Amino acid sequence: MIVHFEPASEEGIATVVRAMAADKASLAVIGGNTRSGLGNPVRADRVLSTRRLSGIVSYNPAEMTITALAGTPLREIGEALAENRQMLAFEPMDHRPIFASSGEPTIGGVFAANVSGPRRYVAGAARDSLLGVRFVNGEGEAIKAGGRVMKNVTGLDLVKLLAGSHGTLGILTEVTFRVLPLPPASETIVVSGLNDAEAAAVMAEAMAQTTEVSGAAHLPESVRGRFLDGNLPDGAVTVLRLEGLEASVAIRAEKLTKAVGRFGAVTRLDASQTARLWTEIRDVKPYADGTRKPLWRASVAPSLGHQLVAALRLQTGVDAFYDWQGGLVWLRMEADPEAELVRRYIKVLGGGHATLVRADDSYRQAVSSFEPQPLPVAQLSERVRAKFDPHRIFNPGRMAAIS
Repeated sequence: MIVHFEPASEEGIATVVRAMAADKASLAVIGGNTRSGLGNPVRADRVLSTRRLSGIVSYNPAEMTITALAGTPLREIGEALAENRQMLAFEPMDHRPIFASSGEPTIGGVFAANVSGPRRYVAGAARDSLLGVRFVNGEGEAIKAGGRVMKNVTGLDLVKLLAGSHGTLGILTEVTFRVLPLPPASETIVVSGLNDAEAAAVMAEAMAQTTEVSGAAHLPESVRGRFLDGNLPDGAVTVLRLEGLEASVAIRAEKLTKAVGRFGAVTRLDASQTARLWTEIRDVKPYADGTRKPLWRASVAPSLGHQLVAALRLQTGVDAFYDWQGGLVWLRMEADPEAELVRRYIKVLGGGHATLVRADDSYRQAVSSFEPQPLPVAQLSERVRAKFDPHRIFNPGRMAAIS
């Protein structure tokens, strides 16, 4: 993708948008361009990158808040936080491995796509850490919303609305967000030999304990060998992460081991192994295989994820593993995306949503990448877009992306 515009200021971005609106030309908005394969492939007339709009504006470790320009590399944010033993609670995924893309993920891109990893079900999504934004709307107007403290919001919460809109409502230029202390210790409890249904029961049992599990995933035998270079126990493994003060983690690990030990053999991973394993789970390592095989990200009730996979296996070739206590299912199809089948089964199971994260361009052209919205929601989304982007210039390939 050729970048035509790389403004170094918010006013520069606004100038480009006003010109595009006047010409009624469409505009693809990118940060580091690491998620270029996501969405339906609609060629935009022009491309704008925010990567030159970079730098940390302010960071107060004592208040655990940070403000950064949207094009700031995520790596730079992580380094600044690490120096103060702090972190992004929502563990944003790095999409480069599954898309085989290059470039640097940006903090604006993380919030625009609401990117969240394994800790999401206990710490919230990216949008839950977002306190304030500056953005340019489809008229080329610079708008500020929110601030440096979390407040109750009445009416339309622009901060939360921009997060997860995939650049279809406006171009983020600055974000303010909260961070959390980095846990000084961590450990992972591994339960071996469970099938998918048994694993769902074990994860539910673990979450019912007072051990404060911060990560719960199940890795069936088909994917187990692709984590930690295969250095996990044989068979399927169910993994449960504990984080906190060293003494607290040790006590909670003993309690959790006793609680889940009756379900299967238990082993434990140290802090180094834990950090690596959960990074690989976060980045969907089994399916970062250099192929374009269709990859789905399905969200359902945690107790029903294994039922979705079982139903699909009766109809088509599918590989899968589970995160978020079973509520997030990564599905890799062997052939076609089977969009109708995936979404029909999710509906039968009581609801949820599925995003086609990766596929060949021909499939992405024919299949809606984002979950089709119910008519009332779609109509509301359309009215919101009409206010933010009346000329319909932003990210035409992601017009169903407000989430």
